[in-house]
Amino acid sequence: MSGPARHPAALGIGVVLLEFAAAVSTLVFSTLLPAAAQDLHGTTRLALLVSGSTIGLFTATACAAPMLARWGTRPMLVLGLASTVVGSVVATTAAGPWWFAGGRFIAGVAAGLLAVVGVSAAIRHLEERVRLRVIAASTAMWIVPGLVGPSAAAGLEHVVGWRWALLAPIPLTILGRVLIVSALPAEVRAARATDGGHRPVGPTLLIPAGVAAFVLATETDLWLVGITGLIAATAGFAALMPRGTLALRRGAPSALAGLTLFGLGYFGATSLVTLALTRVLGTSLTEAGWALGGAPVAWALATLAMPRLQDLGRAPGPAAGLLVTACGVLGTAVLLVTGAPFPWALATWIVVGAGVGVAYPTLYLRATTPDGSADAEQLAAAVITTESFGGLVGAAAGGAAVSAMIGGGVRADLGYATVYVGFGLALALAAAVSSRSAAGVRDTGR
Repeated sequence: MSGPARHPAALGIGVVLLEFAAAVSTLVFSTLLPAAAQDLHGTTRLALLVSGSTIGLFTATACAAPMLARWGTRPMLVLGLASTVVGSVVATTAAGPWWFAGGRFIAGVAAGLLAVVGVSAAIRHLEERVRLRVIAASTAMWIVPGLVGPSAAAGLEHVVGWRWALLAPIPLTILGRVLIVSALPAEVRAARATDGGHRPVGPTLLIPAGVAAFVLATETDLWLVGITGLIAATAGFAALMPRGTLALRRGAPSALAGLTLFGLGYFGATSLVTLALTRVLGTSLTEAGWALGGAPVAWALATLAMPRLQDLGRAPGPAAGLLVTACGVLGTAVLLVTGAPFPWALATWIVVGAGVGVAYPTLYLRATTPDGSADAEQLAAAVITTESFGGLVGAAAGGAAVSAMIGGGVRADLGYATVYVGFGLALALAAAVSSRSAAGVRDTGR
């Protein structure tokens, strides 16, 4: 940390508002995905539909640190805001899956630019204990969207169609991202990073390029190209991580590795849950939205309890929370095969979210605690990269696997259940890796 902010409350509010806007947009998109996939004739092109946003995020991450060093914070926020609007309009006016993916890509670029600005400012200017509370408050921003967003999105879809419903969060997004400009202290808005330009652009670009090649390969059955793309993306990811991440060195490196596997399992499973419930269990879009929203609400409520539990020295470690999440995702696979009624699916996803809420605050804090191997911008980009890379690979590979199995004649319930078994195993591995993340971290409730 380069020193405390003159206005830490303003900085924290800015980060929290940005998370609230992201929560609304994410939940609305996930709720409307089944309707969009059907209307765009993309039910067998799931990798294309769900990957565009995160590919854009990684493209932005490759350029965000040098841009922050060259321009400063304010122009980055303006560019992110403009890209949000343009990308949303392109996606909602799309006539087919390719244009839709293109719009989502532009919106993902906006998300990447804004995320690096917010997270790097928090790392640089907020004390560790304050950062933990900002993490808890940011997670709480998923409660209202989780309770209201999916149902409201499903209701709007019935009234005005999924396209207009997808545009509904834009005014809120604009408000949140305009407010963050005024919330950040003046010296932070004007500051330019002195070391952000050292982030290697080439390896970062390998990630979106490699995953894009994989997604394109699923459209053309060029699987050798797809495998090569995933290898290239993994090589780019490895080059961007702090020293010791792949070797699972204790402390922050293992925390970053755990977040990567968490992203693969949790965000991969989340990207397909509304499709799985509507296609396999026959739930309505509204019911699927309730399950989707139940997880972040449970996540947020569990996270809000963590600071108090940590103060009392009674907080469970991240491994325990991730094991609970893994059991919930594996339970979803069982429900899909057995055709269980919807209330069981809703309860299962509440368990999934509660496990994440227990694990995430401490694991995130450990991953963003500087240990001398990386500066604030590098840590910010690394922690964004871990979750997003895991989620991107999970969503792309999971979507491609489901599409390939169903296209090859496999029953939908078996196809989705197989993919969810894979997601659950990734989360179980994340639990094992996160048990090595405790070294050198203070005040985490161990």
